[in-house]
Amino acid sequence: NEQDSRFFGKFSFMPILEPSNQQEAYDMVRYGFELSEKLAIPVLLRITTRLAHSRAGVSREEILTQNDVKLPENSTQFVLLPSIARKEYRDLLAKQEPLENEAKERGFNAYIDGADKSKGILCCGLAYNYLMENFEDRNCPHPILKVGQYPIPTDMVDKLYEECDELVIMEDGYPIIEELIKGFLNKGKPIHGRLDGTLPRDGELNPNLVAVALGMEDTVGEPIPPFVMGRPPKLCTGCSHNDAFTALNEALEVYGDGRVFSDIGCYTLSALKPLESINTCVDMGASITMAMGAADSGLIPAVAAIGDSTFTHSGMTGLLDAINNNSPITVLILDNATT
Repeated sequence: NEQDSRFFGKFSFMPILEPSNQQEAYDMVRYGFELSEKLAIPVLLRITTRLAHSRAGVSREEILTQNDVKLPENSTQFVLLPSIARKEYRDLLAKQEPLENEAKERGFNAYIDGADKSKGILCCGLAYNYLMENFEDRNCPHPILKVGQYPIPTDMVDKLYEECDELVIMEDGYPIIEELIKGFLNKGKPIHGRLDGTLPRDGELNPNLVAVALGMEDTVGEPIPPFVMGRPPKLCTGCSHNDAFTALNEALEVYGDGRVFSDIGCYTLSALKPLESINTCVDMGASITMAMGAADSGLIPAVAAIGDSTFTHSGMTGLLDAINNNSPITVLILDNATT
């Protein structure tokens, strides 16, 4: 999905690290632990789909020794009574300036000057690589602000804005930085990105979209050869879930569609062809309680399908509720002998 974890990091006043390549992903994990210990705060590492689905060699560092186990110096740190929470919030706010200084000093944010100042480009994480793929020898003529650590470096953003005629913001996910910049730098210069249609509002970025956004010819992507066949996701051949949902389809045929409330797991693929069995997939454990709600509303029979590990994770409480309420539902706990 396209939920952008940077939003939750900003909401929580947490530092965020967003790698642009595999080496940075490795380095940022190591640095994230260091930063967390230094300022006693969680650190969020944001990985986007294409980076997670790629690989490269990395230079490793010496393995660190395990920290000694110790209790927090503040014994009420995790007691969220209002009087304590207010103090903790003030302490959290006091950490923001040190976090901004860390983001300036570490080097994951970089200002790369360029001769052609008709555009200034701000790239977050992997978007930097998408940009570089459009230029021979990775030599972009425009000034670039590469953002890999948050809070964003406002002084670098100011410099980019002041030096360039217009800005193009490239970020995978929500237009979070674009919205921020349009808020505090709304001084008349055009600011382009996902919000104005320069880049698509949904979907992943890629080098072709970046090229079009910069007014360049889309020459990066090679067309897919016609002999390459699409392979949509489906349940594995031989998986017992195939039999379970085939039998369920036969049993429910007389009642009609829309009665199977599924959970999250590989069996969720039964929503697709050829089975097309399930009608919901929301979160772990929701299948049983959603079937309860449907039955309470008069949809009978209602069926919940949940995997054995998901049931152990968070389906038990829903089943307990169903038993206490004597709900007229059928619950299938699907065990594919893997977990």
